[in-house]
Amino acid sequence: MIEKIKVHIADDHKILIDGLSALINTEDAIDLVGHSLTGKEVIEWFKKNKADVLILDINMPELDGIDVLKIFKNRKVKQKTIILSGLSDPKIVQEMMSLGARGFIEKGVAGEDIIPAIKAVHRGEKYYSKDIKSSLFDFLLEDSKTEEAIKSSAVVEPLTDREIAVLKLITKEYSTSQIAKKLDLTVKTIETHRRNLYKKIKVKNVVGLAIYAVKNNIV
Repeated sequence: MIEKIKVHIADDHKILIDGLSALINTEDAIDLVGHSLTGKEVIEWFKKNKADVLILDINMPELDGIDVLKIFKNRKVKQKTIILSGLSDPKIVQEMMSLGARGFIEKGVAGEDIIPAIKAVHRGEKYYSKDIKSSLFDFLLEDSKTEEAIKSSAVVEPLTDREIAVLKLITKEYSTSQIAKKLDLTVKTIETHRRNLYKKIKVKNVVGLAIYAVKNNIV
């Protein structure tokens, strides 16, 4: 028997919790194990209970979502968390991700995104709503317009089929070990491909790889 994904929802609007609960209850693989209406309730609940995935609103009374993640981080609590918010400012998204959040979805599209987001984050992946992903990419692109990023389309050597396969998975935020498993290769081989990609594309980080992949229709 497959163990269900245990989910806790934290939002100060009970009607939204009820709506998401109804959606989650349609999924046999997901089990709603609790909910909180304030940030303080979240902290208290997790002192005695566990959930595989936390759905967390940013704006809540007593403690907001940012405070909750800061407390988790200070206590070294590794909780897979999806931020649920009406705000889509890429700077806020970045801040929440730096505090350990693994997903960010807008309340307006929560109905269609919540189930795939839960499953993706539970698998160890990151998940963004479509509009958030677009605005975040635009922000990173603008922020990364260094001479090196601009030159990223000029590859000295063509990429091999294997390098392209690795690049596609990198842009989907797969870890080195996940890529190795998916392509049936060793971690050391993937690390070599990653170094070659940086060298050929002439970038120093994943943002540069993502920009190149988009510009060249690889993803």
